[in-house]
Amino acid sequence: MRPAPQTAPETAAPAGLHLGKLAAPHQPEGLVLAVFYPAATAEGAARFGANAVFDGVEVVRNAAAAPGRHPVVLLSHGLGGNLRSLAWLAAGLAARGAIVAAVNHPGSTFGDFDMQRALDHGSRARDLSAALDWLEAAPQFAPHLDGSRVLAAGFSYGGWTALSLGGMRNALPGLAAFCAEHGEASTLSAAIRKDGARIAAADPQAFAASYRDPRVTGVFAVDPGLVWNLPAGAAADLDVPVTLIGLGEGPDRLLDSDFDRSGLLSLLPEAQTIRLAPAWHYSMMPACTAAGPAILEEAGEIAFCRDPEGSDRAAIHAAVLDAAAARLGL
Repeated sequence: MRPAPQTAPETAAPAGLHLGKLAAPHQPEGLVLAVFYPAATAEGAARFGANAVFDGVEVVRNAAAAPGRHPVVLLSHGLGGNLRSLAWLAAGLAARGAIVAAVNHPGSTFGDFDMQRALDHGSRARDLSAALDWLEAAPQFAPHLDGSRVLAAGFSYGGWTALSLGGMRNALPGLAAFCAEHGEASTLSAAIRKDGARIAAADPQAFAASYRDPRVTGVFAVDPGLVWNLPAGAAADLDVPVTLIGLGEGPDRLLDSDFDRSGLLSLLPEAQTIRLAPAWHYSMMPACTAAGPAILEEAGEIAFCRDPEGSDRAAIHAAVLDAAAARLGL
C-alpha cells in the first residue's frame, strides 16, 4: 500500500499533555509518564519534543480534558527510543479523541539503556499496565476513560510489548536460535553482542510468562520485534483483535520485524495486516528538521531522517494514525 501524499502529519487541534512520574513496584526508579488527551481548550499551545534534529508536536500542558468518555491507548516506544519518539502518534490520536498513556521504559530507553535488562521484555508490559492503573485512579482522567476501548499499541520492540499485553507469549530458545542463525543481520542480535548482553543470562520463565492485561481490548503493532521462532501456543491467550503494520518491502524491510518471513502471521491468521511502502523501519521516527539529516550524518548516527526513494514520511505517519484511529472507532 502506498500512502497518500500529505503536506504534514499535524492534527487540526493540539492535544492536552500531562507529564509526571508514577511509582511501580517492579521498577524501583519509577516511571516517567506522559498522557496525551483531548483538551478542552487550545489556549497556551506550545511545542513538545522538538530539538535540532526532530520536529515536535503542538500540545497544551495540563489543560482540562474535553468532556465525555474517550478510548484509551497504551503506547510503547521501541528499543532505545523514548516517549517523545512517538509523540506525533500520541498527539494525533489525542486530537482525534483518545487518551494516550506513554512511558519511558527503564533499561530500554534512550539515555537509560541496558541491553541485559531490556531482555526482560515483560517489564515493559508491566510498565503500561501500571500506567493504566494510574489513569484509572487519576481524578483528572478516570471519569473520561472508556474502558470498553483500550488499545495496546507500539512500534518495534514496543510492538511486541503491545502483543504481549494482548496475551502473546514468547520463549527464550527461539530468540537464541534466531540470533545464532542471523547474527549481525539482525539489529537486535547486533545490539546484544555490542552491549555484551547474554541471552543465556535472561530468566527463561519470565521471558515465557504471560503479561496479558485483561483490560486490553485490542492490539496495534507497527513493525513488531521479537516475532521470530515463537512457540506453537504463543497466541493461545490472545483473544482480542490485532492490527499489524509492516513498513517497507524488499531490502527496505527490517529482518527483525518482518512478520511475513518470521511466521507470526501463521499464529495470527485473523489479524488485520497493512503494509506501507515505500518506507523503512525508521519512517516511524518523528518528522525531521531541515538540518536534521546533516546533523545525524555528521555524528555518524543511523540515518533516521532518510527514507527510501519515493516515500513520504508525512503520508506514512498519516496512514498509521488513520489505521490506529479506525481501530478505536475514531
